[in-house]
Amino acid sequence: MKIIHVLDQQISQAEFAQMIGVSEARASQLVSEGVIVRGDTAREWLVAYCERLRDQAAGRLGEGAGGLDLVQERAALAREQRIGQAIKNGVARKEFGPVGLLADVLGTAASAVVDRFDHLEGVLAKSCPDLPEEAKTAVLTVIADARNEWIRSTAKLVDDAVDAMLAADEDDDIATAIGFEDAPL
Repeated sequence: MKIIHVLDQQISQAEFAQMIGVSEARASQLVSEGVIVRGDTAREWLVAYCERLRDQAAGRLGEGAGGLDLVQERAALAREQRIGQAIKNGVARKEFGPVGLLADVLGTAASAVVDRFDHLEGVLAKSCPDLPEEAKTAVLTVIADARNEWIRSTAKLVDDAVDAMLAADEDDDIATAIGFEDAPL
């Protein structure tokens, strides 16, 4: 009956640490984590400590209590594996390409077109010397408008893609969830 009497009394952290076979520092940590509460009896501390051990062993111990939630971690892993497979399938279907390569190709194409546009006035003067100034101005205006629209459209596509990536990041979408550096074509 002496054990029951001792369990119904308050004990020190050092006594509790000795009772459960841990260091005094660990007992103090249990208090700071809220597992055991100062002023409770030894019985209450033992019950709380055993509940903590059961939750820990069952994988129910959440991160807030200093552990991992194994069910959530497994679900997150399965989701990441599913996302990874979806990306691999997208790459195999050629729906994705490396962002760096796409940027290089777009830059090279834009540069080539701009170079041609810059030479257009000279080509017109050489190939059509009799072309009236109004006609030449009309052609150059149409080309300039087309180039400006191309730049505007490209900038809009980039802005939309960045907005979509940011929204996807908030929603944990496929490409951003695992930091994949490729973007849809």
